[in-house]
Amino acid sequence: MSRARLAKKMIAELLASPAWRERADEIIAMGLAGVNALFSFLPKDALTKHSAALCMGRAVAALAQGEPEAARNIVRRLMWHMNEDSGNIGWGIPEAFGEILAASEVLAEQYGNILISYIMRLPGADNYCDNALLRRSCYWAVGRLAEARPGLAHKARPWLARGLEDEDVVCRGMAAWALARLKPDIMLMPALRRLAEAGHPEPCVLFDGENVFERSVNALAREAFEKIQDSSL
Repeated sequence: MSRARLAKKMIAELLASPAWRERADEIIAMGLAGVNALFSFLPKDALTKHSAALCMGRAVAALAQGEPEAARNIVRRLMWHMNEDSGNIGWGIPEAFGEILAASEVLAEQYGNILISYIMRLPGADNYCDNALLRRSCYWAVGRLAEARPGLAHKARPWLARGLEDEDVVCRGMAAWALARLKPDIMLMPALRRLAEAGHPEPCVLFDGENVFERSVNALAREAFEKIQDSSL
């Protein structure tokens, strides 16, 4: 069995284990071979996707310490998958991008603006993700960056605020979730209140580092609104 096939087989067994988080170091120990194998698991079901993305984040962060150019090449590979010219739909790619930047400060400083650009609709040419289903993942990834590195992610705030009126309702909920990861801003309260009261029960799929769960668009907007409200008391 080739090294690549062996790595995929081992990772499939690890990710299927209830103790996959505790065994993530085994994937990290595989180095670049493990990272390359993890790409195969990003288009899978939600839990497998997020588990693989989290493991990839840790593995690439470890790689960045000893082989920084190899780590940058992985991020460039993610960027290529997000490019329309690649011919791919980058399922799982934003999640992996977000986890890598959450795990590596160096890579976050270098590529944080690229990740944020996927939710930025600008006049003329831009990196905005036109695929609504994939854009949901982009909002999640920016929120993940905000959780880990709010100082770097704060510049995403105006674009997340615009996301509260995204043409895709679920994207609105994901934008609200991401905003709740940043420092509260009372200027966002009216928009969040409107979204919370708009009657959108559509579920948003989220990941807390261990489990996948769902929250409605209304609930996420309400939680973000209440966080700001509580901070102003």
